[in-house]
Parts: sequence; structure tokens; C-alpha cells
Amino acid sequence: MERKFNKQPKLHVKTGDTVKVLAGDDKGKSGKILSVDPTKRRAIVEGINMVTKHVKPTASNPQGGIEKREASLHLSNLMLIDPKTGEATRTGRKENDKGKLVRYSKKTGEVING
Repeated sequence: MERKFNKQPKLHVKTGDTVKVLAGDDKGKSGKILSVDPTKRRAIVEGINMVTKHVKPTASNPQGGIEKREASLHLSNLMLIDPKTGEATRTGRKENDKGKLVRYSKKTGEVING
């Protein structure tokens, strides 16, 4: 019988991070990550990649209609903004003094909390 391992990928961004968009219609804009789907490697960013959705009437929304909402972006099109400097940076992973893996900014070398 084959062993099953945790195939959850390690990602360079997390929910709550502020990111800059590198490609697409919203290139150059920044926003906060609302959710991340690690299996599809996609994220939803606040106010970025807005699409129009037709919504059916429901009990909570009896009118229905058309609403704008965020669509997901591929993680390769997002770059983390360093909270200390405010600039976009690549990230790496290293062990801290307690032996836990933490993200760090490759531009400044400082650990990114969160």
C-alpha cells in the first residue's frame, strides 16, 4: 500500500498579506489577500480583477441582479510587499533560532511576520 504524504505546497504569500500585481489588467496595483487556494495556486485580492456576476434572486437577496466581485489571480502574478519598506520583494525561507521555518525578504534580509 502506498503512503500518502501532505502535498500542501509552501507558498510565498498568505491570507492577509499585501501584494503587488505583476501581470494582467490590474498590473501595478496592490491590495490585501482575502483568500488563497493552495491546490489551484490562486488567490483573491481585495479590489483587484473585478468581474461582473449575474446573481439569481434568493431569500436574502429577492431582487437578484448584477454585482461586481473579485476573481482569483494566479500566485505567479503576485509579489509580496515588504511591510517595513513598502516595496515589492521576493521571499525566501530560513530557520529562525527556535528551528521554525519563517519567510524573509530577499531585498532587506529581514523576517516577515504573519
